[in-house]
Amino acid sequence: MKTRKFRWARPIAVLAALAVISSCGLPQAGPNKRQIFSGSVQKEGDAFIVSVNDRVTRATAVVPALGFSEEFKNASQLGSDTIRPGDVLGITVYENVDDPLLGVEGAPATLLEEVQVDGAGFIFIPYAGRIKAAGNTPDAIRRIITNRLGEQTPDPQVEVRRAAGDGSTVSLVGGIGAQGVYPIERPTRTLSTMLARAGGVAIEPEIAQITIIRGSKRGKIWFQDLYEHPELDIALRAGDRILVEADTRSFTALGATGGQARVPFETQNLSALEGIAQVGGLNAGLADPTGVFVFRNEPQEVAEQVLGRNDLSGVQRMVYVLDLTQPNGMFMARDFVIRDGDTIYVTEAPFAQWSKVISAITGTAGSAASLTSLTE
Repeated sequence: MKTRKFRWARPIAVLAALAVISSCGLPQAGPNKRQIFSGSVQKEGDAFIVSVNDRVTRATAVVPALGFSEEFKNASQLGSDTIRPGDVLGITVYENVDDPLLGVEGAPATLLEEVQVDGAGFIFIPYAGRIKAAGNTPDAIRRIITNRLGEQTPDPQVEVRRAAGDGSTVSLVGGIGAQGVYPIERPTRTLSTMLARAGGVAIEPEIAQITIIRGSKRGKIWFQDLYEHPELDIALRAGDRILVEADTRSFTALGATGGQARVPFETQNLSALEGIAQVGGLNAGLADPTGVFVFRNEPQEVAEQVLGRNDLSGVQRMVYVLDLTQPNGMFMARDFVIRDGDTIYVTEAPFAQWSKVISAITGTAGSAASLTSLTE
């Protein structure tokens, strides 16, 4: 009698479980395809949803343009012997007299070591006075000193040497073998030779970028382009600041992928297929290969080209749809370029949602059966 009394509890518990599931909704890792499409402009949303094809791929294949301006590329190499403010000179004076003007009696030569060129470009030599050194070569300075001293001592022989000073230096920082301040010398007058002098690039060459700051101007190139395009191996100037850093671009991967994370670029150009591969590919148990979305804020000129219209204003929210199950779907994903700040989102397959429903029902029904067995 007791068993009959509670026999009705099990179907009621199942119905109650279904009611709870329908009212509360199932857990989701993110929006499904229907929810994404409901936010389109066509449905009074604020995003344009576009299926990727060859035309869209070409219109969106915009990559950051890196390079040096003509002003950087046309600069001539510095003369390695030209004296500049801050340089250090070594000067030796030979006097063919018993009582020398500069030295001591019996000494064959007078050594003036580490004579530094001042900020105005001058040096001071006893009995020769103040001499303009900046802009001259060591040989020109030798002739000036010889003429000045020749008026006071017979036939002086002068030797002038340029030592490394801080008059022509560049600074190197970032992902370089040895950061520091380096003089521009005869072997290190160009960008590539200066990088070699500092120990070379210490990060992955594929993602290394080199920035040169010269006064208020700056230029940036890929490290690999430095050797593929000889014109980018520019001449350096005193005061140049050279920064070597890894590519700072990244994208975000979400949804039914092998991993959800903010992912840095590993190559100069990154396709949607490569981006998915970087996070472990699609989740085989959850992913819907017909629902691969790329969310992006697109510049007005690119958005107008993609949509074939000219009445837009400002940056537009764009959602690009990739269907990997189409005959050419993998090719589209391989050719579609991912840009900095993009979000790649993969929706869950309908089967995955159905599995959640079944699991929720069976789990709830099991709890109800346990409750029924306890009441019997």
